[in-house]
Amino acid sequence: MSEITPDLVRHLGVLARIQLSDEEVERLTGQLDVIVDNIAKVSEVATPDVVATSHPIPLQNVFRTDVPSDVLSLDQVLQNAPDAAENRFRVTAILGEEQ
Repeated sequence: MSEITPDLVRHLGVLARIQLSDEEVERLTGQLDVIVDNIAKVSEVATPDVVATSHPIPLQNVFRTDVPSDVLSLDQVLQNAPDAAENRFRVTAILGEEQ
């Protein structure tokens, strides 16, 4: 029994504000019906004794050791800046008001 009908697909298109042609409605009806059937199959085998996973292999974050190093001088930082003032990058205002 198909849960997805062409009328439902048209209704979903209206809700999503997507104009669908009759050909698209027919194609999406079949595709969405297959998706709903596959979700139903997965739901049948999903039991409480099966642990939910987001990834089949356990992962962990790997962080490098934080090692202090030399930093750029102020002159080096500003040497390629298109515009600088008072030892800072100078950029155009984006909010429409000067600060």
